Amino acid sequence: METNEVGRHIHGSFDKALDALKEDVLLMATLTERNLNKAMNGLFKRDDDLCTAVIADDQEIDQLEVQVDKDGVAVMIRFQPVARDLRQVISAMKVSGNLERVADQAVNIARRARKLNHAPALEKLNLLEPMYWEALTIFKDSVRAYGDGEIDLALSLKARDKKLDDFDGKIGQEVTDGMAREPDKIKSYMNLIFIARHLERVGDHAKNIGEDAIYAANAEDIRHRTQAAV
Repeated sequence: METNEVGRHIHGSFDKALDALKEDVLLMATLTERNLNKAMNGLFKRDDDLCTAVIADDQEIDQLEVQVDKDGVAVMIRFQPVARDLRQVISAMKVSGNLERVADQAVNIARRARKLNHAPALEKLNLLEPMYWEALTIFKDSVRAYGDGEIDLALSLKARDKKLDDFDGKIGQEVTDGMAREPDKIKSYMNLIFIARHLERVGDHAKNIGEDAIYAANAEDIRHRTQAAV
């Protein structure tokens, strides 16, 4: 009887520690989504204050990533989890790393947006809007797949990420054509190309988060599985 009571106590403590770890990861996701939205709104609205806020707020996300890594290691040392419990801890740490990288992309966008805001407006800026909404949707779905363990949703992300690759390629081609017609705006066009590339990277990290969600739930590594198999 005493052994069972101790077992329940240890298990309960582990569950609380794991819940706290996951809550920090989901908080990171909320802050990262906020920063990505601010960066793109700073671009579309030519608002330097929004861009500056993104850069300043990134430190909080960095600190949360450090905390998740620290707490994840502490949980593994204290409870020595195995099987699915261990996968949950490892996945939380990996997801936090990908979230931090998405936040870095938001910072990169904000910095380039400030440069564009100080130059004449580009008509081709509107090319980024559908790509932004696609990247944002994929990112939000990856977080939901991780948070709720939605495997089918996680599996859909790889194909959807390819749409962002297509956006990136098409925007690059159209902007290159613009450079030929308006060589005086080459620097601005280059910043636009880089912003498209940053959005494409958001999709890559969202796909990684989906893969971590699948690993946490099913112990399956799908990183190198062909699309046909998926």
